[in-house]
Amino acid sequence: MPKKVGVNYRQLIIPFLILVAIIVIDQLTKLWAVGNLIEGEIKQVIGQFFQLKLIYNQGGALGIDLGSNIFYLATSLVILIFIISFVYSNRDKPAVSRPLALIAGGAVGNIIDRIASGRVVDFLDFDFFDFQLFGNKIERWWTFNVADAAITVGIILLVIWILFSAGSKGASATPPPGEAGNIESSQDF
Repeated sequence: MPKKVGVNYRQLIIPFLILVAIIVIDQLTKLWAVGNLIEGEIKQVIGQFFQLKLIYNQGGALGIDLGSNIFYLATSLVILIFIISFVYSNRDKPAVSRPLALIAGGAVGNIIDRIASGRVVDFLDFDFFDFQLFGNKIERWWTFNVADAAITVGIILLVIWILFSAGSKGASATPPPGEAGNIESSQDF
């Protein structure tokens, strides 16, 4: 019997569940933060290493301000459409579709905030180590949320996949000696 040709939607179940889980966890933790923390007040969890500090971010990643809330909302929606289409087109590659689902879930979590209040709720505050960035000394990491963490983890996983998959493809792309494309075999002396 011939194999049925079509889209295997089962391959989208896990990415969909990841996306929904990130949105739910992100929104529940933000609701908790808004209901239990006072803006700007610090609650130490593990000394100064891990603190809870409620802030409202009207800008973008790392607090960068490139425009209005409408700018960030529109940009996020356009990027989200591309990410979801990449999840769909890479549904047969879990190493790609699942990290993209993390990124999409994080994007939706922050989009919900922007639609609801025009700003993003951040409350997780870690201090890993000090470093220099573009001539500025960063003494404490930026305050973030679960959506931001999901986006970051998704990007890291994709970079790892790209680095390791590019190396394995590069080795197999070289034609064996004596085949077409080999300079020595195509020259006539």
